[in-house]
Amino acid sequence: MTANVTPTLNPYVIGLTLKAGPGFDCEWITPKVYGASADEAAERTVALIKALADKGVVEMTSHAAVAVRGAYKGTGGGSAPRGGPAAAPKTFQNGKVQSAAPTGDDSCPHGRTLREGKGAKGPWAAMFCNAQNKSEQCDPLWRQPDGSFQ
Repeated sequence: MTANVTPTLNPYVIGLTLKAGPGFDCEWITPKVYGASADEAAERTVALIKALADKGVVEMTSHAAVAVRGAYKGTGGGSAPRGGPAAAPKTFQNGKVQSAAPTGDDSCPHGRTLREGKGAKGPWAAMFCNAQNKSEQCDPLWRQPDGSFQ
């Protein structure tokens, strides 16, 4: 007769994001490491990072990403399928990914921030100028039905 063994849960989790570059179009490795104690989770994290480097996982991820990008064409860093429109570049602002960007003819020198809301006429989104002084702010670009901003 065998005894039923309930596995012990590891309450400590460390999630890692290892990125090859600053943009959202670069390769990412996002492992999680578990441990029964904070010390164990930290030790396992160090061991994992060393193993990823020693076994060439980082380099292989980069090579695989280049191969995948090679299968796609477009202007958004290889983000569109062959023959399709390129996806807008993504940014990270205010603690979340912003998936929309202004159109290519945007001449705002201050940068823009995406803001979204819901009004009496339904949902809206606009890219607002980041200039501190209101008198220097460029006009907002409003999301159009096709998803572009004008």
